[in-house]
Amino acid sequence: MDCNPRSLLFILPLLLSCVITCAAIYAPNEVNLLDSKASQGELGWISYPLHGWRENWEEISGVDEHYTPIRTFQVCNVMEYSQNNWLRTNWIARQSAQKIYVELKFTLRDCNSIPLVLGTCKETFNLLYQETDDDQGTHFREHLYTKIDTIAADESFTQMDLGDRILKLNTEVREVGPMTKKGFYLAFQDVGACVALVSVRVYFKKCPNTVRNLASFPDTVPMDSQSLVEVKGSCVNHSKEQEPPRMYCSTEGEWLVPIGKCLCNPGYEERSNTCQMCRAGFYKSNLGNMECSKCPPHSFSHHEGSLHCGCENNYFRAEGDPASMACTRPPSAPRNVISSINETSVILDWSWPEDAGGRRDITFNVLCKRCRGVASNGSNGGNLRCEPCRSNVHFLPRAAGLHNTTVTVGDLLAHTNYTFEIEALSGVSSLAPKMRQYAAVTITTNQAAPSPVTVIRKEKTSRNSVSLSWQRPERPNGIILDYEIKYYEKEEQETSYTILRARGCNVTLSGLKPNTAYLLQIRARTAAGYGASSPSFQFETSPDSAFSISSESSQVVLIAISSAVAIILLTVLLYVLIGRFCCHSKSKHPDEKRLHFGNGHLRLPGIRTYVDPHTYEDPSQAVHEFAKELDASCIAIDKVVGAGEFGEVCSGRLKLPSKKEICVAIKTLKGGYTDKQRRDFLAEASIMGQFDHPNIIRLEGVVTRSKPVMIVTEYMENGSLDNFLRKHDAQFTGIQLVGMLRGIASGMKYLSDMGYVHRDLAARNILVNSNLVCKVSDFGLSRVLEDDPEAAYTTRGGKIPIRWTAPEAIAYRKFTSASDAWSYGIVLWEVMSYGERPYWEMSNQDVIKAVDEGYRLPPPMDCPATLYQLMLDCWQKERNNRPKFEQIVSILDKLIRNPGSLKITANTTSRPANLLLDRSSSEVPSMGTLGDWMDGMRTLPCKEAFSGVSYSSCDTLAKTSTDVYRLPVPVAGPRNLRGLCRVVLTEVHVTPATCPEWEPSMGITTL
Repeated sequence: MDCNPRSLLFILPLLLSCVITCAAIYAPNEVNLLDSKASQGELGWISYPLHGWRENWEEISGVDEHYTPIRTFQVCNVMEYSQNNWLRTNWIARQSAQKIYVELKFTLRDCNSIPLVLGTCKETFNLLYQETDDDQGTHFREHLYTKIDTIAADESFTQMDLGDRILKLNTEVREVGPMTKKGFYLAFQDVGACVALVSVRVYFKKCPNTVRNLASFPDTVPMDSQSLVEVKGSCVNHSKEQEPPRMYCSTEGEWLVPIGKCLCNPGYEERSNTCQMCRAGFYKSNLGNMECSKCPPHSFSHHEGSLHCGCENNYFRAEGDPASMACTRPPSAPRNVISSINETSVILDWSWPEDAGGRRDITFNVLCKRCRGVASNGSNGGNLRCEPCRSNVHFLPRAAGLHNTTVTVGDLLAHTNYTFEIEALSGVSSLAPKMRQYAAVTITTNQAAPSPVTVIRKEKTSRNSVSLSWQRPERPNGIILDYEIKYYEKEEQETSYTILRARGCNVTLSGLKPNTAYLLQIRARTAAGYGASSPSFQFETSPDSAFSISSESSQVVLIAISSAVAIILLTVLLYVLIGRFCCHSKSKHPDEKRLHFGNGHLRLPGIRTYVDPHTYEDPSQAVHEFAKELDASCIAIDKVVGAGEFGEVCSGRLKLPSKKEICVAIKTLKGGYTDKQRRDFLAEASIMGQFDHPNIIRLEGVVTRSKPVMIVTEYMENGSLDNFLRKHDAQFTGIQLVGMLRGIASGMKYLSDMGYVHRDLAARNILVNSNLVCKVSDFGLSRVLEDDPEAAYTTRGGKIPIRWTAPEAIAYRKFTSASDAWSYGIVLWEVMSYGERPYWEMSNQDVIKAVDEGYRLPPPMDCPATLYQLMLDCWQKERNNRPKFEQIVSILDKLIRNPGSLKITANTTSRPANLLLDRSSSEVPSMGTLGDWMDGMRTLPCKEAFSGVSYSSCDTLAKTSTDVYRLPVPVAGPRNLRGLCRVVLTEVHVTPATCPEWEPSMGITTL
């Protein structure tokens, strides 16, 4: 090959075949300052020095793959020595770049492929630059240039490549910077290579403008090659910052780490990185990037960018309704109004409106009107003139804001026309007053007899006469014409009686026997007839005396005698008070202040004995004697919380005059009751009314003079003890549990001191208030004891709570305070096990049999040994050996004062002999070997469960105790035999001699 440089010009056409496959693809984050391929004409770069008729670097024209002209430079003076050929670009403005990149595409020939090289052949060339603030023109000085790098080819071509027309194009990129002046020149120095410079591209990198999280970020050029540039974004139109948007621009021109975002304004939604208006028929009421929502039913939006949708005609949205809620309308009128009249009260019942208007917050208001005139046969009255009812008309539960479809209206006038308008309301009723509808019903109350006389007073008594007065009936139900007074001697039992009539509220009965007891009843009469008789009132006439007190002298003598008696009584009273004060100061123990009564109970002075309400001839008299009568208007029922034997149990509020409103529990007597059911229902109130103790549920009063009949007690926020413990399993300390138990025991001690047996003491009948105070409740099964300490109440049948009842009470139905102590032991077990069911799933018959054979419940998990011992003492078979409640309170007080004693659990201490089995009834023999022990176990009630179980080692024994739940149980055997056997395993006392590797506690642990 001829190596003359002019002969090498044929390289360029061959080179273009390579260029065709190397089309430039520039990154979007690159900004070109110079691209030689983009120039259509001559580039005009200067070369230095000149050699004769041509330059060292030659600019040659060619075409690319699209036949577009391009300009290239080549040099190949390898036949000459000491080459120093320069090619310099035009002046390049750097714009905002601090660091620039130079991309070179070139071909270079292998020196070994050039024959007969006379000079010095190189396979590299140098890249240099010079910074200037302005264009220097053709002025050129080598020493002003700074070398960037020596450029070498990764692949060079040879003579063979030329023959095959395959050339290899090299691409090299170099960084230059940081730049400080306005522009620069690039220079290429050839020192003896055969090279063709195909293209030169000079560029810098930047982070292009973009939108992220609805924030716009501008073009950003990296400042240097080391750090990121923090750029603050600006929210797009119709959006607001939630958190200031920021991003970081890297040196490679890439956006990194977006922080913060913008949210579209109400009425706008995010679409294509912009916030655009909601379309018609859609809305958006809140700031955010969620999509616009379609208008809910019965609403519309005719314009773009709506914040909410307006309601259609006759539809409304209440103030508190969210924008996403459909527009609604007031409900239609209630339907099917039914009235049930009972003398001067009426029960109104109706059906829900046919159209609820799309709402659920429907309530009812009842408006009462008293009407004069003649009512038609229809339900909506006739020619009537009506006015609002008097304020003393009572509504139960209330007249306005009713959530149920029934109301009881009482204290109406007899034989009077009334119209009741029942209106259904909802949250939008006030917005559409013209659309409100109501249903009306007109009734006429019955001609009712007056209510009984309840208050009778004795004014004056003599040997043969008595003066009485009384209060008018609470509900006369008309004009009282007169009163009938019926009286007779108590001993004659109404076989012979006398009747008088009086127009006023007082009478003097004469012609009576001296020193005689009489019974008297009074009833009032109106045009409707006689009302019910009053409860029997007893009075006695004065006895015969040795002298008459009619004379003035005898009256003086009587006054003197009375004064002397009064002085003597005052002297005795002072003596007693002084003696008691001295005794109190000398007493060393609280028990010394107690008095012993014949029934064996210890009682504090002043505590009265319980009176059984069933001993009253008229049980309602017991209710009024022990319970306070409440006005139904003072009671507001809030909600139904349960159901009792006689009716519903509700929570509500009691507001008595001049007293603070309190929360109460209300037991109601359901309609249609019999007299016996009413007496039984109020018997519990008669019982509770006699108790006054902080650990006994407090009776607030009763409602018996209006319907429904109610028993009102204090409200216990945490409900029954068993449910409360199950809900808060393992959340209380030992001291807290003992405190609850102490309160229950204190309440039972109070009942026991009054000579009272509860009979149904269980955790379900203990109520807990917000301060964790436990109170005994539910006196439906309770009865009173005789004064005889051995006496017990024998039931006439009925249900007995087997799992809580002492054996003698189950067998003979005899209940004592000792049987209550047994039940207290079960309650103690329930508390320590956090409400677990006693005896688990064993049937009642299995429980009776097991207890009779000596079985006792095992200690609950982590139960203190002292408390479990107290349980066992309460479960003594001989009832006289069980502790009294006074002793139980004392034991628990000691535990509270010494909490360290609660740390020793029954699971880790040696247990007492009567832990599981009464040794007198079922003795566990001592075992010498493991086999003896297993044989002994086969003789116990769980022997069927061990049939077929092989045992050869202590490991087998441990596995047996672990797998006891899966052992087969005979069909004919007890249903809970596994539970019995599990407890037997926990009681095995294995000695190190019989089983060294098995600790005594393993049975408990594995179970």
